[in-house]
Amino acid sequence: MARHVSQLGVGNLRPKDKRYEKSVGNGHLFVVVQPSGPKRYIIRYRFGGKTRKLTLSNGLTLAAARKAEGDTMFEVDQGRDPALARQRQKQQQRLADADTFAAVTDGYFRRDGRGLRSAERRRRTMDRHVIPVLGGRPIGDIKRSEIVRLLDQVEEGAGPSAADDVLAFVRRICNWHATRSDDFRSPIIRGMARTKPKERARSRILTDDELRAVWTKAVGQPGAFPMLIQFLLLTAGRRTECRAMTWAEIDGADWTLPAARNKTKVDLVRPLSGAALALLRRVPRIDGGPYVFTNDGGRPIGGLARLKAKFDRACGVAGWTLHDLRRTARSLMSRAGVSPDHAERCLGHVIGGVRGTYDRHEYYDEKREAYKALAAQIDRIVNPSDNVAELAQKRQHRR
Repeated sequence: MARHVSQLGVGNLRPKDKRYEKSVGNGHLFVVVQPSGPKRYIIRYRFGGKTRKLTLSNGLTLAAARKAEGDTMFEVDQGRDPALARQRQKQQQRLADADTFAAVTDGYFRRDGRGLRSAERRRRTMDRHVIPVLGGRPIGDIKRSEIVRLLDQVEEGAGPSAADDVLAFVRRICNWHATRSDDFRSPIIRGMARTKPKERARSRILTDDELRAVWTKAVGQPGAFPMLIQFLLLTAGRRTECRAMTWAEIDGADWTLPAARNKTKVDLVRPLSGAALALLRRVPRIDGGPYVFTNDGGRPIGGLARLKAKFDRACGVAGWTLHDLRRTARSLMSRAGVSPDHAERCLGHVIGGVRGTYDRHEYYDEKREAYKALAAQIDRIVNPSDNVAELAQKRQHRR
């Protein structure tokens, strides 16, 4: 502890033959005195089992340096490395100083891309496929033929769908830069895609036998992932919507998906069925954390690909995705006699045309009945023998 050291005391420190440090904070802040006379504050701490050093800016007062010490140690306590963050900040600044494709990409994600739900996936795709090839090139010098060669390379290594993802992301960044530049013209034109939208569209839904196997195994296994599978089927929600759902979004029997997490950017109220509410009552709240489906209480459930691969082996059903559960639930609504309009509203789809513009009825009761019908349809498929016995009892009663 060296809180007794004053600004005057720091000013009175004299240079020696060798560089030396003096503690002037709460055990982490030091002033470095060079043999030539200049002084500078540094913060030393441990992160990930290693000693780290953060050099503060020139010209700071002792009070400002002590505040920086407190802020730095708070970041460390939160599991973040301030020195690494500083390195990234400097790298971003260097990129921003150049008109390279990497700099433009970084600017896009910092300004417009950070609000995208898929921002992290886009960033990974760009870092993997595009930045190593085009990142150092001035964006205005990139030719269409270079992008075509890049897409060829991605298609050969990762497939045509991956190449189309790269094309879509590059197109978005180029268009964004074109709105901010007087001279830039995007090299992307129509016809560069490697697949057609209809070819990429999935139509997979679970058969009754597959649904029964998936549901039965999910009910019989512990953990957040099996419960997430059941909830996806009962709500027809998107994977990203459900996995990041918080307890604060649940109010009685209603789940309100806030506009910030909704693809359509409007609040979506889903009146949950009795089966969905019963499922939520079985979900443990870990350490009072905010998230419903979580393994540690502090973050939404992650590692879905690994968990699903393990679940596929356990249930014996393969070749399906979590998004296929949404399509399956929508099909089951139709099978249960739910109005197409009501089913689409349950999914959060926007009704287009004049009706979508002028019809502001929330359809709360209709959505509630649709979810109730969906839960009943799932139950009929999962428990066919019970349903047969129930029908037989009803027929006997009528006689």
